[in-house]
Amino acid sequence: MEETMKLATVEDTVEYRLFLIPDESRDPEEHKEILQKYIERIMTQFASILAPYIWQNQPFNLKYKPGRGGVPAHMFGMTKFGDNIEDEWFIVYIIKQITKEFPELVARIEDNDGEFLLIEAADFLPKWLEPDNSTNRVFFHHGELCIIPAPRNPGAVPWLPATSPTIPQALNIISTHPEKVLASESIRAAVNRRIRGYPEKIQSSLHQAHCFLPAGIVAVLKQCPRLVAAAAQAFYLRDPIDLRACRIFKTFLPETRIMMSVTFTKCLYAQLVQQKFVPDRRSGYGLPPPSHPQYRAHELGMKLAHGFEILCSKCGPHFSDSKKSHVIASPLWASFLESLKKNDYFMGLIEGCSQYQQRLEMAKNYFQLSVNRPESSLAMSPGEEILTLLQTVPFDIEELKKEEANLPPEDDDQWLDLSPDQLDQLLQEAAGKKESEPISKEEKEQNYDLTQVSESMKAFISKVSTHKGAELPREPSEAPITFDADSFLNYFDKILGPTPHESDSDDLDEEDFECLDSDDDLDLKMQDPCEEASLKGTLNNLKSYMAQMDQELAHTSIGKSFITQKQVEPVSQTTSNSSDEEDSGAGESVMAPVDVDLNLVSNILESYSSQAGLAGPASNLLQSMGVHLPDNTDPRPTSKPAKD
Repeated sequence: MEETMKLATVEDTVEYRLFLIPDESRDPEEHKEILQKYIERIMTQFASILAPYIWQNQPFNLKYKPGRGGVPAHMFGMTKFGDNIEDEWFIVYIIKQITKEFPELVARIEDNDGEFLLIEAADFLPKWLEPDNSTNRVFFHHGELCIIPAPRNPGAVPWLPATSPTIPQALNIISTHPEKVLASESIRAAVNRRIRGYPEKIQSSLHQAHCFLPAGIVAVLKQCPRLVAAAAQAFYLRDPIDLRACRIFKTFLPETRIMMSVTFTKCLYAQLVQQKFVPDRRSGYGLPPPSHPQYRAHELGMKLAHGFEILCSKCGPHFSDSKKSHVIASPLWASFLESLKKNDYFMGLIEGCSQYQQRLEMAKNYFQLSVNRPESSLAMSPGEEILTLLQTVPFDIEELKKEEANLPPEDDDQWLDLSPDQLDQLLQEAAGKKESEPISKEEKEQNYDLTQVSESMKAFISKVSTHKGAELPREPSEAPITFDADSFLNYFDKILGPTPHESDSDDLDEEDFECLDSDDDLDLKMQDPCEEASLKGTLNNLKSYMAQMDQELAHTSIGKSFITQKQVEPVSQTTSNSSDEEDSGAGESVMAPVDVDLNLVSNILESYSSQAGLAGPASNLLQSMGVHLPDNTDPRPTSKPAKD
């Protein structure tokens, strides 16, 4: 029997808070009433895109949260998005639109990683902004991202606190200085790129596939399509205890199976397809051979049926009947339904028709999860919802079978098997690379300048590195890095010993003092001329030793592995100089300097070529510096057969 382990997943959650612009004239009760009205207005205004959305784990929701610990009363929501990161960015889009539609609201959003909006725009953040001082600085207001700046000197800007602001301070700053807290255009562009395309993008994240399902599941999904997520998750996160309920199916019998078109998110579809699973022989869910044209539909249906059966098995034999009608009985439902009608949620459909009833059921489910959920001791689990629908929604198996002939075509799932080029394109889009006109491979290879590699590497080495890491030059168009050779040599002289004119000089910079410890500085000043002469002799001896080492290494395999400037000189020049070199004597050959740039580029290209198109140190380093080498189209040298 197949051993199945429950997959350990991180409960990725996103939290969002909506605050009212401060108004001292409001009393706490009035403040609470206003916030509750905003919840109803927001949920009804965005119902048209929130109600049909298929969430991975939990939907977008809002509830009133009283003030506590210096944080004023506000609207609060939390969503577990699990493996589908698109749920989180869809919520960012919703929050941004809410603050655009309601200018008197200020929103704050964060997840397990903290300020994930700043992480998305990390390449464009100001130097002063770090995780330690980013608390209560990032908000949405008027549909735009705002970052409350920090003063360079405490008290320099009267309206900016010296430390991280509190929530009341942040709200006052945003309301009184909205233009001064607006995030830079590059930061806003980085975040907007991530949510670009919504709400139309929702359709591109869906996948329709045929599934061979029991009639009961077909009826349930027709009434509540979002339950496919709960069933897929139940199967995906199954454990041996869950599978005991699937040895013999009690709720969804395999002999009632019907072909149906099911709408998944791409994340849910991939989770089902990629898992290998063999059903228990006693379950009755046999599969046709893989060569069967409808094998995928049978396999998907079998996995979904296991998920639905697991959900129902978690319910007690007699769950509370009072939960079945709690939606309509809620005092908020009547006003919520009226608001939906005013916002044209039903799109002019005639009341009572099948499409109207379908949207009405969708609205009830949405209301239950997103609006009425906060006080929900009565909220139903997915298994209870399924059993309730089976008891309250009549269905005819013969009628459902007639619909098999008119199923819409399946979506192509080639996106599951991306080519390397497509994967690179997706990664570049995710990283926010600018779209450019397509260029042919030949043109790329002809126009590519290898000096970019050496210049980028020089810039990288010249960048300042701290305990937090090195700064990578992102764009080749950056200003060139200047290298002060005199300062560089001075630092070495200070380590090895000063020259006489340096020890007598009193004109050292502040930087020089910072680079020397006080004790070392005192010792250097107290050195007598004899010691200075000794140090100078040591330096000269060290230089002569280094020169001798260079001479010896030049004639070894290590020395010959480097390309020197002499090796790359034109032939005419080398031939004209050959006679002079012969006259000078073989024992006193002049060493040609190493061509650093050429050695650097050739070694990187050799490393890049050895990666054979896979990820490796050379490609990772170059890409982080904004350098993208063209593909290696040169034929690989074939090894010659050994001679006998």
